[in-house]
Amino acid sequence: MKLIVVGSSNTDMVIKADRLPMPGETILGNEFFIAAGGKGANQAVAAARSGGEVTFIAKVGDDLFGRQAIDGFKKDGINTDHIFIDPETPSGVAQIIVDQKGENSIVVASGANMKLFPADIETCWQVFEGAEAVLMQLETPVATIEHIVKKLKNSGTKVILNPAPAAQLNDDCLDGLFLITPNETEAALLTGMNTDDDAGLLQAGQALRDKGVQNVIITLGSKGSLWISEAGQRLFESYKVKATDTTAAGDVFNGILTVGLAQGHSIPDAITYASAGAAISVTRNGAQDSAPTKTEIDAFLQSA
Repeated sequence: MKLIVVGSSNTDMVIKADRLPMPGETILGNEFFIAAGGKGANQAVAAARSGGEVTFIAKVGDDLFGRQAIDGFKKDGINTDHIFIDPETPSGVAQIIVDQKGENSIVVASGANMKLFPADIETCWQVFEGAEAVLMQLETPVATIEHIVKKLKNSGTKVILNPAPAAQLNDDCLDGLFLITPNETEAALLTGMNTDDDAGLLQAGQALRDKGVQNVIITLGSKGSLWISEAGQRLFESYKVKATDTTAAGDVFNGILTVGLAQGHSIPDAITYASAGAAISVTRNGAQDSAPTKTEIDAFLQSA
């Protein structure tokens, strides 16, 4: 089943340290490495490795980072025919600090990601026709996301938005979504509601449904995820593992979740499968490097 990921591609520069620095503080780190990242790219790779037929639409710079990224996508079997190259703007980069508990702090320089415009989407619109699902995030221009949501409304395609990093969105970007997947912070920003307790989470989820979103999955980190739909709500607990690096756990969850939905699985089954993939990912370093294969997810679920 064909699915499309529209989003960002970054090169991650990662420093591991005992703890995250306070504002204005310099600390000495430990290991340093460079890895492929970007929310869109992470989700595309996670989807492809878990069995999805993925087309990735993005924009990179005409530089080493951009070329390396495209080569990496091809190795994962991703269709890269619609990755645009900007000759004037560098590829996106991210600086990431990871502490000994696996928590992270990230700063992104978006570069060419923010040059992915609606006009680019129009040049490759034919690829959207017949897609089972389209997955997007917020590391590309919101106007581009709005354009896609509007054009796909009532099309039958499952349009999925992972509203990260956190940003306020107008109702035009929400109305018609099959699914939105905010974390607690993102849900609070989108709705203006307090999401510190169960009642607040449910209210925020219902507020998003009132804006035209069919399904809401609020991701809760180590506490799991909360699905809110017309049928009610259901909490899915996370799998308990020892976390090494949580950098791309949400991206892995979203990519694998989209594959399940594109393949026609129920939302509960897709959440369970995606939760297993995310659990595997936090036991590994890096962003795309942490995404598991379908074989690894199946083995994890058999042993869980």
